[in-house]
Amino acid sequence: MYEWNEITQKIIDWIEEHICDAPTLMQISEHIGYSPFYCSTQFRRVTGRTIKSYIAARQLALAALALRDTEERILDIAVRYGYSSQEALTRAFSAAFGCTPASYRKKPLPIPLPIRQVVYLPEHYQAMKGAQDMSSTILTEANVRVEFIPAHKYMGIWDESAGNYGEFWQRHDCDAVCGIVDSMSHSSDLIITGHTAGWKRINGELRYFYGTGLPVDYSGPVPEGFEVRDIPGSYYLLFFHPAFDYLKDNGEVMSRVEQLAWNYDIEKEFQGGRYTWNEEACPCYQRHYPEVLGYQVLRPIRRKL
Repeated sequence: MYEWNEITQKIIDWIEEHICDAPTLMQISEHIGYSPFYCSTQFRRVTGRTIKSYIAARQLALAALALRDTEERILDIAVRYGYSSQEALTRAFSAAFGCTPASYRKKPLPIPLPIRQVVYLPEHYQAMKGAQDMSSTILTEANVRVEFIPAHKYMGIWDESAGNYGEFWQRHDCDAVCGIVDSMSHSSDLIITGHTAGWKRINGELRYFYGTGLPVDYSGPVPEGFEVRDIPGSYYLLFFHPAFDYLKDNGEVMSRVEQLAWNYDIEKEFQGGRYTWNEEACPCYQRHYPEVLGYQVLRPIRRKL
C-alpha cells in the first residue's frame, strides 16, 4: 500500500545527494530500477509535484542558503545549482521570493525555502512491515534530568486551537512554515534551535506552537503569521529518550516520554516538594531529533515561594 512512499523517499534522498550533479530522470530510473515514466508518475502521485519541479525547488533553496552563509560569487552559486547564468538565478529567485539574490545576501529576510520532503513516515513503515519488526530491544525507559534555559525570544505560530503536533499541521502549511523556519537558521538561538516546538498552557489547557528560538536581542523582521515572544530564563525538567530508529520506534518512544512528562508528580518525585511547575510564565518545549538527539519534552519549574 505504501511501497511507493518508501521508493519515493529513496528518490528524494538520492536527489539530495546528487543535487549539484544535474540529476536526470533517466539516472533516477536506473538507480531505482523502474521505468522513467513509472518513476515520474508515482513521484507526482505521492508528492503532488513533478520530479523536475522538486529538483528546481531544492536547487533554489540551497542556492539561497549559499547566498546567505557564504561569500562565494553569485555566478558560482548559480552554476553549482543548475542555473545557466547569474541572470537565470536572479529571475527564479525574484519570482519565488520577491527579491534579488544580491539584495537577499545583503539583508537576509525570512523566506519560504522549499524544504526536503519526507513522505515515508513511521505509520507507513508499520503498515508495510508490521509491529513485529519494531526494534523494541534497543529502547530504554524514558528518564528525567534538569536543564537551565537562559532568557531568549521565540518566533513561532502560537495556535490556541491545536493541542498537539497532528492538530497543528492540519491547520497550517507544513512546507511553508518549515521553509520559513529553515531560512531563519542563521539567527536561531543556540539552545532553542530552529524547529523546536512545544506547548503553552492557556486556561489550564496545553496549546501547540512551532517555530524557532531567537537570541534575546533579536530585533529583525517577523514573517506574516508568526509572533515573537520574550521568554524568561528558567530551570526545566527534561524528560527524554536517547536516539532511536525513527521509522521503527517513533510512536513507542514518544509515548514513553510524554507519559512520563505529563504524569510526573513534581511534589512527590523532585527535590522533596520544594519546586512546582512554571508553565504560566514559560512554555514547555519539544525536541524531536530521533537519530541524533532522541526525543525530549521540557517542562519549566520554579522554586516554591
